[in-house]
Amino acid sequence: MPTATKKLSVAEDRSARLQEAGTGWGERISAAPQSAQLTFSVRGEGFDSVASNIRAGKHSFTVDEPAALGGSDIAASPVEYALAALVSCQVVVYRLYAENLGIQVDDVQITADGQLDVRGLFGIDETIRPGFSSVDLQVHIAGPESAERYEELRQAVDAHCPVLDLFVNPVPVTTSVHVVEANN
Repeated sequence: MPTATKKLSVAEDRSARLQEAGTGWGERISAAPQSAQLTFSVRGEGFDSVASNIRAGKHSFTVDEPAALGGSDIAASPVEYALAALVSCQVVVYRLYAENLGIQVDDVQITADGQLDVRGLFGIDETIRPGFSSVDLQVHIAGPESAERYEELRQAVDAHCPVLDLFVNPVPVTTSVHVVEANN
């Protein structure tokens, strides 16, 4: 007699994947604590006016600037990708911690608005930072839980979101320039 396979709902599939990932990482780290240390590498190569082709693992994408900032507007800008990284990481961590805390989240939608003064970018006013002066996250959660449970979830996400951590805490960055012969 053939075995019937039950098709999982999106929520059931998400739950199973998150539980499997959490269990797997817990086991790996218990067996070899150094396995918790990951290195992510991204490579970029410029083209056009200020555009870049980016390679991140097996994925590639293009980054550009709007015409007002010297680009051809063929792709999102670096700061838009930074906000996209923040939003997408928040979605992941909301799902992960909802699962961990037993909080039902039927849907999560997040908007990030970053305030940037281009006088810092262009060196017009050296007292203005070149990056975002502020970022506003708006999280919309659908589900049956109380506001207090979703606040508990927000606090867990704020405490554990890697990209949010990049935005709110200084990260040591070292830069080295290697001069190579240009192709003529």
